[in-house]
Amino acid sequence: MEQTTIFVVGLGLIGGSIALNLQNNTNVTIIGFDGNDRAIDYSLENNIIDQRANSFEDGVLQADIVFLATPTSITRSYIHKLDDMELNKEVLVTDVCSVKKPVMDMAQSLTNQQIVFVGGHPMAGSHKNGIEAAKAHLFENAYYLFIPGINANEKHISMLEQLLHSTRSYFVTVDVEAHDQMTGVISHFPHLIASALVHQARSWHSTHPFLHELAAGGFRDITRIASSHPKMWNDIFFQNRETMISLLTDWIHEMNHLKSLVETLEHDELHTYLEQAKQYRDGLPVKQKGAIPSFYDVYVDIHDQPGALSEVTHIVAQETISIVNIQILEIREGITGALRLSFQTEKDQKRAKILLQSNGYEVTIE
Repeated sequence: MEQTTIFVVGLGLIGGSIALNLQNNTNVTIIGFDGNDRAIDYSLENNIIDQRANSFEDGVLQADIVFLATPTSITRSYIHKLDDMELNKEVLVTDVCSVKKPVMDMAQSLTNQQIVFVGGHPMAGSHKNGIEAAKAHLFENAYYLFIPGINANEKHISMLEQLLHSTRSYFVTVDVEAHDQMTGVISHFPHLIASALVHQARSWHSTHPFLHELAAGGFRDITRIASSHPKMWNDIFFQNRETMISLLTDWIHEMNHLKSLVETLEHDELHTYLEQAKQYRDGLPVKQKGAIPSFYDVYVDIHDQPGALSEVTHIVAQETISIVNIQILEIREGITGALRLSFQTEKDQKRAKILLQSNGYEVTIE
């Protein structure tokens, strides 16, 4: 089989995780490039990539396929550079940006006939970033969306699906407008709302200083994504500006409707409103990963005594189950258990539950 050279630009969480999966293919050479020399060194030392490129242009000239795993604004600048390059063969280029219209518009403006462009968006992530957080299983059970661009056809999308087969993702082809609207609704917009909820709590802090202590449990969960990287999300919001404005308009209308139900004491209507929300929320897929990274939680009922926490973590660690996050719950309304352990996968969650129960702990999962 003919050797395929793949150039991965941007060796962070997503780029590194893609490179790890590409390594599962035979007859593939992976070249890496990143503005951070440490990321390149780490990738070489850990066999994430095979070679480094001296520059973006150097990598493209060697490549058959290019993955642009960089922020949207940087990705667009790289696409622009492609137009001025003299290429002696067809090069398939794809990206991983969560906002597609600015990227696809830039790709559509290319006049270089050797470039084939397919927009891509692996809808998975992590609460960690950087090449050290890269994992081959990051995209497992996640949706990986493709948007056909300039000079692209089904053959090129099929080629990418085969190369990314080991990700165990669900590959779906969509158009650019549908992509940005859907990701806006279930990924981008929730980050805005989470930030707004935190600001609302913050504004009440001077009135009720103890509020900070009560802001655990459900409030901490619903606003977790407000802890995401401000610079990255600032870029995303403005790149998907039109969708954000439309969704904000819809949200204000929705909140005015809800305010009206409460003001006019519409008990039956409010109950229906809440019931419909519950039904839709309960019907969301459990196994598939979504656009917002999720945790798999285990709640453990422990006594408030020295050594209780270390005993639980020791039991889990002995079975080499990795704990992503630990939280002692001060506010436990509607939840049994004073300790919450969070895991990366549903498999680890269930293993931990069985293990702790076998050691006499009262354990629940959501």
